[in-house]
Amino acid sequence: MDRRAFLTRSAFMGCSLAASPLLTPIALAAAPWDERLVVIVLRGAMDGIDAIRPAGDPALRRLRPVLAAGAEPDLDGFWGLHPALSSLRPLWDSGEFGAVQAISTPYRDRRSHFDGQDILEAGTTGTSGEARRDGWLNRMIATVPGLTMETAWAIGRERMLILEGGAAVGRWSPDARLALDPAARRLIEMVTHEDPLFRDATLAALGIVDDLARTHEDGAGGQEGGQGGGQGGGAGHLQLARFAAQRLREEARIVSFSLSGWDTHGGQDRALARPLAALAEVILALRDGLGPVWGRTAVLAITEFGRTAQENGTRGTDHGTGGAMLFAGGALRGGRVAGDWPGLGDLYGGRDILPTRDLRAWTGWVMRGLFGLSREVIETAVFPGLDMGGDPAILA
Repeated sequence: MDRRAFLTRSAFMGCSLAASPLLTPIALAAAPWDERLVVIVLRGAMDGIDAIRPAGDPALRRLRPVLAAGAEPDLDGFWGLHPALSSLRPLWDSGEFGAVQAISTPYRDRRSHFDGQDILEAGTTGTSGEARRDGWLNRMIATVPGLTMETAWAIGRERMLILEGGAAVGRWSPDARLALDPAARRLIEMVTHEDPLFRDATLAALGIVDDLARTHEDGAGGQEGGQGGGQGGGAGHLQLARFAAQRLREEARIVSFSLSGWDTHGGQDRALARPLAALAEVILALRDGLGPVWGRTAVLAITEFGRTAQENGTRGTDHGTGGAMLFAGGALRGGRVAGDWPGLGDLYGGRDILPTRDLRAWTGWVMRGLFGLSREVIETAVFPGLDMGGDPAILA
């Protein structure tokens, strides 16, 4: 079953399925460059202004009296780091970690995870017949002659659209130990989604299950064997990072995988801490695994859309528009929050962060700087119809 058929038949399951930990694929491809690109898709819509907080904006605490209660401008006098990302502070200080705020794909107002993720990965401006059924990373690979492809594998049934297309890629999956049967998890998500009270309680409960599973897996972290070429055990997100780093030290140059758990409608103070901590662990595992190659690596963590500027009645946030991209790696110029911040006094539709630049422009400039692709190729073949605008100077 292809991705669109699967999603069409599963649309009634709603946003919980789109953010399910069962749908966490990884794909790799080899390329002749010496630079490396890692694209991490954060499924579920990360709250960018909670991850990297505009603590110096006077409207933040008014809009988020609970979620922003402890926000401090500890990065540069205006922006603050979520506590779950504190392990990345040394990378910030060394210029190897940063963020871009107030960006988005062309997707507007409908706020469907499925459509938003399709547009994010396809790099196009529409869904259904308008959207291309291939991904922008695959199209980028197809523009370069003489590439050798390296085998990769995938977790779950879903394929990553971002690497679908004419350039063939494989997939990889670590051993999975799920405390809850996949069919049971999907059924729970399906029957509770339309009721916010039960949905939020369910997401919190599943988060506890995931925490327990992660603790159990971490306890087995020193064991060898299983799939993945002798990778050690450990939580699934770390296995992805370690395997990716191993391949990137060899022939592979482009890696993409996804992390779930970002749909924080309720109890966000706890719910967001889990995936943020996992993302920080992934970035540090990539740094450690890549060694000297880290200096030639760009890591982009992107999400389908942002979340509402104001917290809701269950201490969470709802689907929004403008969001953030987190980035890391020695090839990028970190230690800063880039982008044109519009402030929290001028909201899109009176509720969302106003997007001031296209996410695709930022990724396009990264590809141009890393791989030397021409602007014409990026604006026509990789992201058809995109105007990249001026160079935001994201490359180190």
